[in-house]
Amino acid sequence: MKIIRYQDAEYAEFVQQLDRQAIPSTELYETVAGIVDAVKQRGNAAVFEFTERFDKLALTDETLFVTEEELAEAEALVEDSVKEAIAASKKNVHAFAKKSMRQDWKCTNTEGAEVGERFVAYDRVGVYVPGGKAPLVSTALMTASIGQAVGVKDILAATPAGADGKVNPSLLYALKESGATQIIKVGGAQAVAAMALGTETVKPVEKIFGPGNSFVVEAKRQLVGAVSIDLLPGPSEVLIIADDSANPAFVAADLLAQAEHGGDSVVGFATTSVELLAKVEVEVERQIKSLSRAEYIRQVLDNGTFALVVPNLDEAIRICNVFAPEHLSLIVEDEDRWLDQVKTAGAIYVGNFAAVAVGDFLAGPSHTLPTGGSGKSFSGIRADQFQRRTSIVRMDQASVQKAEKYVTEFARVEGLDAHGASVSIRANA
Repeated sequence: MKIIRYQDAEYAEFVQQLDRQAIPSTELYETVAGIVDAVKQRGNAAVFEFTERFDKLALTDETLFVTEEELAEAEALVEDSVKEAIAASKKNVHAFAKKSMRQDWKCTNTEGAEVGERFVAYDRVGVYVPGGKAPLVSTALMTASIGQAVGVKDILAATPAGADGKVNPSLLYALKESGATQIIKVGGAQAVAAMALGTETVKPVEKIFGPGNSFVVEAKRQLVGAVSIDLLPGPSEVLIIADDSANPAFVAADLLAQAEHGGDSVVGFATTSVELLAKVEVEVERQIKSLSRAEYIRQVLDNGTFALVVPNLDEAIRICNVFAPEHLSLIVEDEDRWLDQVKTAGAIYVGNFAAVAVGDFLAGPSHTLPTGGSGKSFSGIRADQFQRRTSIVRMDQASVQKAEKYVTEFARVEGLDAHGASVSIRANA
């Protein structure tokens, strides 16, 4: 863990580097662009080629989709305790989604026209669920299940299978329970391209949801226009802001839990207390010894973890708003005062007992959140992202007559005579 104190010469430069922009490297952009173009031009053949190259899995038109038999086999293999946990998470996710859905409304404007908004569910969406070192069962719930709650009828899921062509049974069960109507055994940028553009056998979707590695995120970015996207959720990250009121064992546990994601995960800790930092370091070394993924965790602690000793909490909050972390754990006295000053965190966990892992698996809000600094522009997945929004205007002649004066003036200034005439003809009918 890299430790920097505010008195250190490198402190200002390091903090400045935390002001990130989610902009891809030229190499990443060109690699993904090549994959997207290949899928656009060659469809399934390109998808199968990249899947064999990257995942060592040979797919065909017949084996691309998960079958009903595979889903039944997976359900039989999943332990009842796992099914119970999935059901508990789904219940909370659905309840949160129902509360946060946009509702139709209407009112009458100054001229007497009836105006309003209508919100309807998308017809077909895609969700991406990463595979890799750990089957992200909870991501199925934090993406597809929200669409299910909103009323999306057609949900295509994409997740990579192993070299044996199998997808983790618990993940398959979670996807089915979350409303996935089709599942393809494909990951990476080629999966995103297939969902967005369609192939001979994959019907394109209208919007894509879900996290992934840098290739997945870049594919989503490049395909905006062909398809809508939720946000830019890449490798996981956390920032913990704590003062002397924090329990060092809890802080260490959250640092280790975040580092457990491995890869390019970013783990940050900002504290006003040198004493707390020292205790957290001891706790990290004590707790890591009992963890099964200690090797991955150690790599992230060595390469992707930083601790800042800051002069005060004002500075810590300023850093948070610059860094725009995916997760913020706020463990300070007078927590509401400091909570009100946080602007750019994807999700905020307040107090010693608000474990980020509860949000990851169970609490209700989606754990699919903006990363890499994109939290300055995006928020996490919400129910209303699964809804199309359209405005409605209804008028009678009286309201047209009241509007005519203003509309014809706009039409005159902008040189759009036909616009004005289309109103006057109604007002004077």
